[in-house]
Amino acid sequence: MLPGIRSGPQEGWRVAQYLEIAMSEPPIAVIVEDEAKIRRVLRNLLEDDGFEVREAEDGATALALLDAAAPALITLDVQLGGESGLDILREIRKVSRVPVIMVTGKDDVIDRIVGLEIGADDYIVKPFHVREVLARVHAVLRRQEGPGNAPAEAGAADPGIALDGLTIHLERLEVLGRDGAPCALTTADFALLKVFLDRPRRALSRDQLMDLIGGAQWSPLDRTIDNQVARLRKKIERDPAQPRLIKTVRGVGYMLAEDVLRPGDQGRSAKSA
Repeated sequence: MLPGIRSGPQEGWRVAQYLEIAMSEPPIAVIVEDEAKIRRVLRNLLEDDGFEVREAEDGATALALLDAAAPALITLDVQLGGESGLDILREIRKVSRVPVIMVTGKDDVIDRIVGLEIGADDYIVKPFHVREVLARVHAVLRRQEGPGNAPAEAGAADPGIALDGLTIHLERLEVLGRDGAPCALTTADFALLKVFLDRPRRALSRDQLMDLIGGAQWSPLDRTIDNQVARLRKKIERDPAQPRLIKTVRGVGYMLAEDVLRPGDQGRSAKSA
């Protein structure tokens, strides 16, 4: 048994089910990991799942591959010898929204929280089970490449969704701020935002939110959803300290407290799904 890995049967389906690939080449995954054994296990797992895999042992190589290979996914170890994976993540987010799954130790709670806040889409904790890795990879890619986020046809008009001065283009994974400038949202941010947009003025529990964004099971001590909501508030609220859009519902969870105006509504408030 390799350190940091728990064996188990692989899923019976491949990642190609979730990626609409316009070309014959498989999607590319970049593994950023300085432990050769962990790297080899992740490579075998992702190759079996339909990826073409590239490897990097340091930040410089990872950033070079990001530019040269246009990956569909990156797995990023938080502790890379003398480098911080969080610093590498910051550099990635300056130039790309590619889905990033952090690989952390079981005691790296603060690193996981910081990683999610600065743009990671998910994380796996060592020792991990191969089925958990696949489940998280598929969930992240569903959020980015699902039918609701498919690219708009060339030339198609996309007026977007109006929300408190924001313009939201789900097809393009883009939110324009009140000043017209793009907001830097990750795929995880978009997944959470879409859940709220589809269910305005409906109180949603943390369990419901985790299920709807495709997350794993959580415990009441897990603050993942709270951290994701806090991060989203920082990006879309006028005053994150006094949120008007995503409000806390005591004893329940959270709620989008505004009506959603979708294209074609002509001033009518969109009703909850």
